Amino acid sequence: MRKKLFIVPLIIAALVLAGCGPATISSTGGQPDRTLNVTGLGQVDITPDIAYIYIGIHTEGASASDAVKSNNTQTEVLIKALTDSGVDAKDIRTTNFGIWPSTQYGPDGQALGTVYMVDNTVYVTVRELDGLGDLLDSAIEAGANSINSIQFDLADKTEALKEARADAVKNASEQAAELADAAGVKLGEIVNVTYFDSQPYPYSVGKGGGGGGAGIEAAVPIQPGQLSIAANVSLTYEIK
Repeated sequence: MRKKLFIVPLIIAALVLAGCGPATISSTGGQPDRTLNVTGLGQVDITPDIAYIYIGIHTEGASASDAVKSNNTQTEVLIKALTDSGVDAKDIRTTNFGIWPSTQYGPDGQALGTVYMVDNTVYVTVRELDGLGDLLDSAIEAGANSINSIQFDLADKTEALKEARADAVKNASEQAAELADAAGVKLGEIVNVTYFDSQPYPYSVGKGGGGGGAGIEAAVPIQPGQLSIAANVSLTYEIK
């Protein structure tokens, strides 16, 4: 009986130690997956087909009502000139209207009185760029004395982005093949794909002018240039 009592604890201890085995084995882990990650760039240069312009009327008057009345009249003339030039009414939107007093001072620093200033700015979408120069001239002749910027853009970037992404994938695939060949390994399946589209920033061409542009004989020269749409694609390949 004494021998049996002595053996039983040894058996229990052996079972406890055996139960610790699997935790030890799992902590060693396995070999990490072998992968190759490359990033490709695709870029498409496109000619803009749309422009956005801020056109404003600035007026001054001895009273607020005089300044507003003058501004309203000139703004109506401006909008008519824009629509007569082919701009749809839905593409003309008021973005700013402000009125404020301005104290006038003489050379001696003495106050001479108050002049009221009014600004009315419309945001114009131009869809026919061929006539943009003539449109600007018409706006100036109609009384526009503030043209803050001309922003060129592409109305629909869908196809350009699609082409840029395809070029980026091709570029990344070519890089992967070159690197695999140089490293002496073979590529497996693509296990991950990520991409980032780089939208072009509409660039601006500033132009200022005075109202009543008498003497303008030729259209304002406008050159839209080109925009660049880029896409970055990252591919992760399995290495065999």
